[in-house]
Amino acid sequence: MQLPGLRYGHVCRPLVPGALGDPAMQTKFGVFGPVHIAILSTIPVLAAILAAIERWISAGRRGLRIGLAITLLLNSIVRYGYLASRGWLTFPYHLPLELCDTTLCLMIIALLTLNQTIFELAYYGALAGTSMAVLTPDLWEPFPSFSTVQFFVAHGLVLVGALYLVWSGQARPRPGSIWKAMLGLNIFAAIAGTFDFFFKTNYMYLRGKPRNPSLLDFLGPWPWYLAASEGIALGLFVLLYLPFSRKLQNS
Repeated sequence: MQLPGLRYGHVCRPLVPGALGDPAMQTKFGVFGPVHIAILSTIPVLAAILAAIERWISAGRRGLRIGLAITLLLNSIVRYGYLASRGWLTFPYHLPLELCDTTLCLMIIALLTLNQTIFELAYYGALAGTSMAVLTPDLWEPFPSFSTVQFFVAHGLVLVGALYLVWSGQARPRPGSIWKAMLGLNIFAAIAGTFDFFFKTNYMYLRGKPRNPSLLDFLGPWPWYLAASEGIALGLFVLLYLPFSRKLQNS
């Protein structure tokens, strides 16, 4: 079994039986086309609006946080309902063994509780992983469709949640959070990799790259792209922590 590697530069595409390497499941999406740019632009704008409301109108209240958490939860429930209605909710597929699925769960908990450790895991997972998923989407149905719209809503709101909590001053990563996040993600990757090994699935793309273009295409063949992803993950985590490191030094 290969060493665990973190999955960056692609998305949490719902797995269906026979999907690994099946060209019939491929679809086209205008990456960085007008629709994609509009989606990407909406994420920071919405986060900034929510942060401004939090700071200037509803400071100290929990309504925005709770509302965003409930929206993410309901979106996930609707997704699984859709998969069940199509007959795709079958073992060993659609388990929460994708990085984005776990990050979404962590973000819901962080929004509900403001637990610092949970937020840190969600922060790095969202801005280093989910962001790459939105940048290079590995969609499995034509756009627009229910699943593709739901994909962008779920991933986009996870990013909105991370930015909103930081920009509104409700949460920030602490010293040492980089190493906690790396440890947590590698433990999770080891669990997903073990499952992949026994059930021949492809959670976290540990057994193969996505069919659609992604940043992994620049990292070499398997298993080298897994090792390269580790270094990229660490580099991204460091960059994401730098603004807070400077604030600590200036305070």
